[in-house]
Amino acid sequence: MIKKYRKGIFYNLLGSAILAFGMYNIHSISNITEGGTLGLVLLISHYLGINPSISNAVITAICYFVGFRTFGREFIILSAFSAGGFSAFYALFSSFKPIYPKIASMPLLAAIIGALFVGVGVGVCVRFKGAPTGDDALAMTLREKIHIPVQWIYLISDLAVLLASLTYIPVRKIAYSLITVTISGQIIGFLTKSKEN
Repeated sequence: MIKKYRKGIFYNLLGSAILAFGMYNIHSISNITEGGTLGLVLLISHYLGINPSISNAVITAICYFVGFRTFGREFIILSAFSAGGFSAFYALFSSFKPIYPKIASMPLLAAIIGALFVGVGVGVCVRFKGAPTGDDALAMTLREKIHIPVQWIYLISDLAVLLASLTYIPVRKIAYSLITVTISGQIIGFLTKSKEN
């Protein structure tokens, strides 16, 4: 069975490695947040006091279930490698010091470079039918159901969460996050474009 999905598994592991590298070496040290489920669980934590480990598990499970109902077994298998790969690679990268910690003092550069890693990493996974996170599964499902290009689905969901986050996160920090999600969403759309036609 695994042999059947060998190419998809390889590219989902590659994409998750790129994503994990960027998230650890750029986003985690520059404090640039994302929209989507990550931003949503932080919002829920702030206002409702629910631990992100609980809310993230519930939201992610729902998104993957919806993806499974839409795409079937192949989606779940490839997403397991994608999500598992992200966790494993993040653990590996975080066992070393960040490559360029000074990027934390350059938020605009961090927003742009971080977006490149997120966009390419997620874009490769989605192109090969895997979802490293719950919002990727949701974006893939909505693209299939309502036929809107995936980059606009990412942008709409990210903007909604980031705008809501303005109620407790300073405008300046949200501005850099907006740059990141806009660029990363367009890269994902570009990398998956042939799959949408």
